[in-house]
Amino acid sequence: MQSDTPQRRAEALHRLMPDAWTLRHRGIAPLDEGLREALCAVGNGYLVTRGAAPEAVADGVHYPGTYLAGCYDRTASQVGGRVFTHEDLVNCPNWLPVTFRCADGDWFTGPPAEQELELDLRRGVLTRRALCVDGAGRRTRLVQRRIASQARPHLVALETVLTAENWSGRLEVRSALDGTVTNSGVPRYAGLTSRHLTPLRQGLDPDGTLWLEVSTGAGRRIALAARHRVRVGGRPAEVASAMAAPAEAASVEVASAGVASAEVASVEAASAGLTGEGLAGEGLAATTFAVQASAGTAVTVDKAVAVHTSHDPATGDPLDAARQLVAEAEDFDHLLTEHALRWAQLWRRCRIDADFPGRGPLHLDLFHLLQTWSEHSADLDVGVPARGLHGEAYRGHVFWDELFVLRVLDLRFPELARAVLRYRHRRLDAARRAARAEGRRGASYPWQSGSDGREQSAQVHLNPLSGRWLPDHSHLQRHIGSAVAYNIWQHYQATGDLGFLAETGAETLLEIARYWASAAEHVPSRGHWSIRGVLGPDEYHDAYPWADRPGLDDNAYTNVLASWVLARAQDTLDLLPDRRRGELTERLALDAAELQHWQDVGRHLHVPFHDGVISQFDGYEHLAELDWATYRRRYPDLRRLDRILEAEGDTVNRYRASKQADVLMLWYLFSAHEVRDLLRRLGHPAEHELMRRTVSHYLHRTVHGSTLSSVVHAWVLTRCDRRASWKHFRDALTADLRDSQRGTTREGIHLGAMAGAADLLQRCYTGLELREDALWLDPRLPAALSGLALDLHYRGHWGVRITVDRQTATVALGTDRPEPVTVRFRGTAVPVRPGESRTFTL
Repeated sequence: MQSDTPQRRAEALHRLMPDAWTLRHRGIAPLDEGLREALCAVGNGYLVTRGAAPEAVADGVHYPGTYLAGCYDRTASQVGGRVFTHEDLVNCPNWLPVTFRCADGDWFTGPPAEQELELDLRRGVLTRRALCVDGAGRRTRLVQRRIASQARPHLVALETVLTAENWSGRLEVRSALDGTVTNSGVPRYAGLTSRHLTPLRQGLDPDGTLWLEVSTGAGRRIALAARHRVRVGGRPAEVASAMAAPAEAASVEVASAGVASAEVASVEAASAGLTGEGLAGEGLAATTFAVQASAGTAVTVDKAVAVHTSHDPATGDPLDAARQLVAEAEDFDHLLTEHALRWAQLWRRCRIDADFPGRGPLHLDLFHLLQTWSEHSADLDVGVPARGLHGEAYRGHVFWDELFVLRVLDLRFPELARAVLRYRHRRLDAARRAARAEGRRGASYPWQSGSDGREQSAQVHLNPLSGRWLPDHSHLQRHIGSAVAYNIWQHYQATGDLGFLAETGAETLLEIARYWASAAEHVPSRGHWSIRGVLGPDEYHDAYPWADRPGLDDNAYTNVLASWVLARAQDTLDLLPDRRRGELTERLALDAAELQHWQDVGRHLHVPFHDGVISQFDGYEHLAELDWATYRRRYPDLRRLDRILEAEGDTVNRYRASKQADVLMLWYLFSAHEVRDLLRRLGHPAEHELMRRTVSHYLHRTVHGSTLSSVVHAWVLTRCDRRASWKHFRDALTADLRDSQRGTTREGIHLGAMAGAADLLQRCYTGLELREDALWLDPRLPAALSGLALDLHYRGHWGVRITVDRQTATVALGTDRPEPVTVRFRGTAVPVRPGESRTFTL
């Protein structure tokens, strides 16, 4: 969706989203198919399946993929003569394959003559309508609907309706379960090991259940079982089956009432090509149904597939579990009804009424968030993958994107937010080991996480522009630990859940504080403490151009956050019940001297300044200014400026140029008042104009190479340039829909930006803050936004309604709990009692 003007962009958006609940793609566009497949994915938190055509195979245009939450596999690859291990989110067996052929024609492999994809966001249904024409000119209408059940997370379903238009005769439909797939969805990873699945067995049961079982290298068994129901002219066709040996064929008779006698079909448990005449080998189970088709008469194949793994809670043998579940699966319409009901409930919990044109992308972003992380994720001990479960970019790893995601979940699904934090707590011992490996105390969380708490960041990365493999130092982004601590504290502010804080949150936060106190080095000549050898959120700068080691000193964002964590550590201890505080301090061997040391460090961490603005890191002022005019003329897209400069034999480390917001993240996480207090606590006078000057300095030197950058800039600019804020909000909201990163969305959505865009409406433009046991409101609506209405879950109150327009802000409270909610409007504290509403004049 590329356009030159706002008007053309709006027209293109309307074509893609004709209403607020529908995403529609018409025609065939080989260059965009990967993007469409990511955006049209369906999922339920346990798994997500890309929107690839059922007959498609990975061919450089299409990329079928199904990803299970937390299903990782570790393998080794040789790059540049060195062996590296890497952990990937596994592309699991493809449950979709369905194809057909007319009479003695060829199997349909696509593309169709006409096609329309329609994703119903309200109900979570992907519908495909197509016209297929074979070599003999026979026209067949194809309609397919698919869901990943929100009611039964291990169940997915595909309904295929075939209607002959200008022919009658034998129609064959082949359905398969394909375990021969590989991880090959990201071209940059082409030199890495891609095969993670080993076929174990496949077959056909006497009742007609088709099944397949594979194993990952890590030993996780994945089992799929499929049942099929055939209808001709809307009337059921009875299916009888016989047992098939692994390499033999069995027969399936399809009796079609009211239609000419059914043909005999074969059922095969073998592999080596979904559409080939002779299937042979292991890893694929396929069955073929044949009926006598008549022009104008619909033939329907209803395919339901159950997916289980040996790692699923409360599951014994995964194949037995899959067989049992699929045997209980009703027809597609019944599954759709219960699935749609769950989606209706989710949308009620996520209600955001925003009065601006083109609201469809908001629903699309929330839709993909709810598909990636749901109630079905909570008990799986998994984190929030930065690219969703929609592709293989970043190898499916967990980064700091939960910092953006949890702001939505805290106020909508606090139980799901808690599950994310428990994922981190379960990996606390691994974080402790990482800190000890650095020679420090406390807990050091990895920049990239996966199945366990080990660092999964790449050691090398490929620059496609130069073809060179380069060292990767992104693991030095130690600020990930502060993000975990921030999430714990914000969750407590949103929920008031002292039980969670006492049981798990406090221990994690205290160990992160201990790490920062241990990492800080005292510099007597300056009278402050420094944190050396780290990377900030910017990511472009990973070393000084004059240094022979990676890492930077005193990254401002890192140091201010570390100071904040050290302060919150004491607040956390003060909140805990006496007995629990005693247990934790005893368990952690935490005494008064160490706590005092934390406060000393937290008040004297160095924050560098230059020219009246906060420096991104110590020494930033010595970097050169880039010739922006020349580079913008030579390269219309500078988002990957680091790759451009490296390909030229230069390095971005030499310049004042940022990939994304770094220093400005401070004003994203905290109000302007809080940032001033944090800086003053560190001994820096911070007047009101500091933010404006700092924003201006970095805004002109940032290329927004990350979708998160638009989220942060939209937030920060609300306080000084609301028109610019709205532009960045729209960029963040439609980033994946427009594929603003030029080809990256096909490899997986950007979940942090999607959630962050929704949160801009939820908290930024309402001026909603959660602190000091109160809801703070200070609305700042951009000109393009005339009003907002939200339903939130705050501290046990399920019905907190916030309504904002240009004249007023209203808070209404349901009657779920007897306790009032304190609302602070521009400094004035007002209690709102259950059943009451309070309106404030702006």
